[in-house]
Amino acid sequence: MDDLGGRIALLAADEKTVRLAEATVGRSGKDALVAFAHAWREYTPQHPGRYAATQAPIGIDPELAAQAPGPRRAVELAYGMLRGYGLAEPGLTDAVRLLRSTFHGFVALEAAGGFAHERSLQQSRARSLDALHALLGHWPSTREGDSS
Repeated sequence: MDDLGGRIALLAADEKTVRLAEATVGRSGKDALVAFAHAWREYTPQHPGRYAATQAPIGIDPELAAQAPGPRRAVELAYGMLRGYGLAEPGLTDAVRLLRSTFHGFVALEAAGGFAHERSLQQSRARSLDALHALLGHWPSTREGDSS
C-alpha cells in the first residue's frame, strides 16, 4: 500500500508540476504568482485524492522517488518564481513555505466547505494574492544569526 500511495503521489506531483510550469512560463512578479496560485487551485478539486497524496511523505523506494522529476521540478518552479522578487536564502525557503501553506490552506478549507461567509471566494483569493505580492516585494531582511 505504501508503494502504491507513493506512486500515486509521484504521478500527482508530475501532473501538478506540468500545470504549474505551463501556467507560469514567460511570466514574472505578480503575474507569475497569480498564475501559479490559479494552477494550484485548479488542480486540487479536479484530482482531490491525488493532491492529498502529495501532501504526505512519499512511502516509496528512495531511488524511484529520486528519479521522479515532479517534486523536484515543483520546488524549482516555486524558487524560480520567487527569485523574481529578489529573494535569496534563507528568505527564499521561508517564502516558499509561506506560499505552500497559504495555497494548501486555502484549497483545503475550500474543499471542506470552511468558507461560509457571503463574500466571494474569488474576491478573497484575489485580495490574498495582492497581499502576498506586496509582502514578497517587501520581504523582511534576514535576521542576524539566521542561516539556511
